[in-house]
Amino acid sequence: MRAKLIHRNTHVYDLDATLAFYEKALGLKERRRKGPEDGSWLIVFIGNDEADFELELTWNRGYEGTYDNGNGDTHVCVRVDDYDAFHALHEEMGCIVKENPRMGLYFIADPDGCWIEIVRGLDEIPLEANRVK
Repeated sequence: MRAKLIHRNTHVYDLDATLAFYEKALGLKERRRKGPEDGSWLIVFIGNDEADFELELTWNRGYEGTYDNGNGDTHVCVRVDDYDAFHALHEEMGCIVKENPRMGLYFIADPDGCWIEIVRGLDEIPLEANRVK
């Protein structure tokens, strides 16, 4: 038996703002969307060419309640190729919420408060080197 991690869902209040954030902050772009004809909700999948994994953004028209998208302990992690350039961009965007220079990582938050961990080394550490067998 085999399984493959393919996406993580998060609920969003302002789909356009969230899409713009992920494109600017991480280069993630819309891959596809689906929803009913009445437009009462939309699901938009975003990603990039670096991985098959996607973020699934769910928007519900008129929803004013509170979404429980977790807190800083519930997050996704992105390994980047140019840590310093990404850090400068995220600092400029004002989205850094926590830094841990000793561990070589920091967290940013999207418009809905979801945290994304940023770590060094997209090109430095092959994923296979860290796999447990």
